[in-house]
Amino acid sequence: MKFRATIAINKINPFVLVSIARAKRLKAEWRKPMPVLVQINGEPKPAWTVNMMPRGDGSFYLYLHGAVRKASNTKVGDDVEVSLIFDEAYRNGPMHEMPAEFLMLLQAHPNAELAWRKLIPSRQKEILRYFAGLKSETARARNYAKAMRVLNGAKERFMARDWND
Repeated sequence: MKFRATIAINKINPFVLVSIARAKRLKAEWRKPMPVLVQINGEPKPAWTVNMMPRGDGSFYLYLHGAVRKASNTKVGDDVEVSLIFDEAYRNGPMHEMPAEFLMLLQAHPNAELAWRKLIPSRQKEILRYFAGLKSETARARNYAKAMRVLNGAKERFMARDWND
């Protein structure tokens, strides 16, 4: 599907609004985040995978990652050609495996393991992605320890958010 739209901004997030009618053409009656392949003005190549976020009325926000805007040389306020394809190949679930060291820590602390299992899947996925990006053993150990503290109920900041307030 191709259509023209203007890039708008929601707080700090550039987006294009995908109407109810267009969303239904992509995948009828879809109410959760919708996996799509997106190109803006024909870029990037290959198309970028993203989840469009539902607005609650049947329309969706198509948030535009910086890499997509850079490849297409676009900014907020630009009128653009949007190309969307429903991503049939998308499979939900963690992108990164649980680090063995963190798994051992969870198994040694039943309260933290229970708190981990109670986290929504997207939060678990976010934490595992964060751990996968850590480069040094020191950074991994420091962040595993911080994660264990918040999962055990400590009130502190971890991954740019307050926990247990």
